[in-house]
Amino acid sequence: MTKQISFSESKLLPAIGQGTWYMGENAAQRMDEVNALRAGIDLGLRLIDTAEMYADGEAEKVVGEAISGRRDEVFLVSKVYPWNASGQQAIAACEASLKRLKTDYLDLYLLHWRGDIPPQDTVSVMQQLIEHGKIRCWGVSNLDYADMQELWNTAGGRGCATNQVLYHLASRGIEHDLLPWCQQQHMPVMAYCPLAQAGRLRSGLMNHPALNELANRKGVSVAQLLLAWVIHHDGVMAIPKAGSVAHVKENAAALEIALSQEEIALMEKAFPAPGRKTPLDMV
Repeated sequence: MTKQISFSESKLLPAIGQGTWYMGENAAQRMDEVNALRAGIDLGLRLIDTAEMYADGEAEKVVGEAISGRRDEVFLVSKVYPWNASGQQAIAACEASLKRLKTDYLDLYLLHWRGDIPPQDTVSVMQQLIEHGKIRCWGVSNLDYADMQELWNTAGGRGCATNQVLYHLASRGIEHDLLPWCQQQHMPVMAYCPLAQAGRLRSGLMNHPALNELANRKGVSVAQLLLAWVIHHDGVMAIPKAGSVAHVKENAAALEIALSQEEIALMEKAFPAPGRKTPLDMV
């Protein structure tokens, strides 16, 4: 059975969505990106995550093209810069995102990372955007445990629907306190870069002998194995980027992979958690 996640009062969604970081940066790849997102919707990956930051808004334009005529099928997420996260600036930023996305509302609007604006000001404008019908619910991204405690003690802060953070098998720091706390609050966690970002760390995951052996034994790819590991955690959704239809199909198939406790233990032995509090990983 496909694992599902619920944000606030919204409908249930598959635990793998679609990320769009680095989309919209190359005009020659635009149609491939649009087609990949459309294929993801066809496969049931209805949550699409983007941000005003990504390619200076061009990623939102790619998403807008992909969801044209299909808005009701999609759970649409975008993010606001921290310096835009209060007052009229937040309203203007949200409206600009909506224009690029060619829609009149967002299902979920996130503070992209913690800035200098007090949490109360951000909560206040998020509530205002809900009242005006611009967004359905709001959340945060890249906030660590202490930040979440401050938010939770802010008037209206418990309306936060999610925390989107970096999380993958080789970056398990959130398991010390942030993830257990979010699970205790029944707050979904959105894992970005669930396959690790490009570079040595990603290569170390994809080429690890134990992971390759397990993937071969199960008849899946290492990437699918890593996605299955992320979403086996209670209340965690993965939002990998997929720039091609083939990658989207691979991601979607990971929803059906079941990991035994022995397989999970094998993976976690290869990439153990820190065992102590560490700074929140961000990229």
